[in-house]
Amino acid sequence: MSAVPRSDKPVGRFRRMLDRLSSSQEDLESEELREDTDITGCTRICDCHDRQIVTVTGTLRTVTLRPRAGVPALEAELFDGSAALDVVWLGRRSIVGIEPGRKMIASGRISMSRGRRVLFNPKYELRPLGRE
Repeated sequence: MSAVPRSDKPVGRFRRMLDRLSSSQEDLESEELREDTDITGCTRICDCHDRQIVTVTGTLRTVTLRPRAGVPALEAELFDGSAALDVVWLGRRSIVGIEPGRKMIASGRISMSRGRRVLFNPKYELRPLGRE
C-alpha cells in the first residue's frame, strides 16, 4: 500500500472538533482574528513592510499613555493573529472607545521603530461591540 500524505488541516467535522478541543484559548483567538482579517480584506500584519500603505484589523491588546519628545502620545498594540503592531496617536491623551479588547480597523503608512511596526495617527474605525 502506498502512504497518502495527510494535510495539516483537519478534513472532517469530527477532526475539526477534536482540533478545537485540543487547542489553547490563545490559539483559537488567533485563528479567529486571522479569519476576520481575511473576511474584511485587510492586510495581515505579518505581511506589512516599512513605508507601505496598509489597512489592517485586529484587537487592541494594550493601551498606554507614553510621551514622545515631550508631546503626549496614546499608544496601543494591535494584534491580528499573525503579528502585532503599535498604533500611535500623537498629541492625544485618550480617545473614546480606544481600550484593551476592542476590535478596530486602521489605515495608514507603516514605519519601523526599534524593530517594531508602527502606524502613526491612522485613520481608524472601531468595530461594533455586538460582533465580539
